[in-house]
Amino acid sequence: MIRFSEIQYQRPDVEALKALISEATQKVREAGNPGEIRDAYYAVQEMENTVDSMYTVAHIRNTINTADEFYDGEMKWLREELAKTIPQYNAWQKALAESPFRKELESEFGAQFFRLIDAELMTGDERIIAETIREGELRQEYQKTTAAATTEFRGEQCNFYGLLKHMQSPDREERKEAFEAWAALYEKISGDLEAQYAEAVKVRDTKAKKMGFASYTEMAYIARHRFDYTQEDAARFREQVRTIITPAVAEIHEAQRKRLGIDKLRYYDEGLKFPDGNALPIGTAAELVEKARQMYRAMSPETGEFFDFMRDYELYDLETKPGKHMGGYMTRMPLYKAPFIFSNFNGTEADVDVLTHEAGHAFQGYLAMRSIPISALGGSTSEINEVHSMSMEHFAYPWMESFFGENSEKYITAHLFGALCTIPYLVCVDEFQHEVYAKPDMTPQQWREVWHKIEKKYMPWRDYDGNEFLEGGGFWMQKLHIFIYPFYYIEYALAQICAFQYYGRMKVDRKAAWEDYLRLCRAGGTKGYFELLEIGNLLNPFMEGTVEKSTAHVIEEIRKRYM
Repeated sequence: MIRFSEIQYQRPDVEALKALISEATQKVREAGNPGEIRDAYYAVQEMENTVDSMYTVAHIRNTINTADEFYDGEMKWLREELAKTIPQYNAWQKALAESPFRKELESEFGAQFFRLIDAELMTGDERIIAETIREGELRQEYQKTTAAATTEFRGEQCNFYGLLKHMQSPDREERKEAFEAWAALYEKISGDLEAQYAEAVKVRDTKAKKMGFASYTEMAYIARHRFDYTQEDAARFREQVRTIITPAVAEIHEAQRKRLGIDKLRYYDEGLKFPDGNALPIGTAAELVEKARQMYRAMSPETGEFFDFMRDYELYDLETKPGKHMGGYMTRMPLYKAPFIFSNFNGTEADVDVLTHEAGHAFQGYLAMRSIPISALGGSTSEINEVHSMSMEHFAYPWMESFFGENSEKYITAHLFGALCTIPYLVCVDEFQHEVYAKPDMTPQQWREVWHKIEKKYMPWRDYDGNEFLEGGGFWMQKLHIFIYPFYYIEYALAQICAFQYYGRMKVDRKAAWEDYLRLCRAGGTKGYFELLEIGNLLNPFMEGTVEKSTAHVIEEIRKRYM
């Protein structure tokens, strides 16, 4: 392994990949025993690991600097050329799915392996190549639009993340001013965002219809490998949130209003938990990374080995900068068995959240790439992947003093507060997308009206202090998942319910909770969602009563700490 900065990007040989897949397809069709199919599969996987890793290198460098013309061009080329492999992959997957040795291969690779193949066959073939390419282009357009958006605030050029720091200031006037600048920045680019989203919705709807689905929602559930639950299950989960969590959050926000000593809690007040200011991390980005290294060394032998690897090979880019893509993510380079963490540090407690949340993803990836031979099974569905990350945030609590000094308890209180209070917003995003794709011809104004209605349902406390753009329903635009990762959001809520279960168990028997968590991480995506919940010793979030059981101890702890 070499440092990420030293990795030489080489444009993948897509034609060679196509040829290898076609050759392997023929071998599968002519195979006389399961061993011949196994050999063909691993040969394809070996080349895929190289192609995927080069794609990931280009993607990371493109998101670090969206203005870099070389990697911007490479991403365009990669999207177009890799979309052209759909016919070869379709034939390859059909050959595997229809093999007379499928039963024997299921015994070796697992039933989940073939469930994934069946899902791919249902959601992708040569009929949607053009739409797949265009959807990728729209994702990149969105990234460039938001990354380029900056404004001057009190003599400083700020992007969205830079303004969020000021929205946590103890000075209410500064918070309000930053909020107005933040909202104005979104309003300024709202026409571009709405146009991009309108086309993306139509492209996705077209894909679904071409593939024989009644709506994109149906296709998305299969594409996201939601084999174990339905749209109706998701609606019932959202209702559990509305009846159990929304009232608790309203109660907590009222306590927050009293703590801050204000007449009414506005949106720009929600981020400030304490009147003298939130806990802020102590140290530079490099110092925070070193503190994280010490924490992970103390946490367990496995996490220590993992984070040393990340630090030694500089497998992260953490600080915000002009032209950098918004948000944070973890990705993998299978050729090097290396995860990578991307973020936008802004000097708030969110910087530490990254070093626990994204590191939770990366830790699981690090384990899987060394223990699960089938790359496609290394990671699970998002409902489980987010358990890895959110649970790590709670497991890190005992080390928060090194990051926040005397304010460590403030951080833990605020973190619990945020983890619970975010859940109603998470289900808002989910319900919004269900409504959008049920009526793909809705106008941007109708989207705003839909968002406004949903927001009032799950977050009745939300007050934008008369800001016309946000009061009218414009807040939905600030969530990049809606644009880039359709239907990816309820997973965070489902996962937080599970993470709260681990946290509750931690307070009683940390060792047992950690062993359950480690077992879940090591299982990767080798099983389905419900089976993995059992492996991790977790209650199913969709079962009536699970939300209440999982959150009761958290709500009580917040009351003791904050109210």
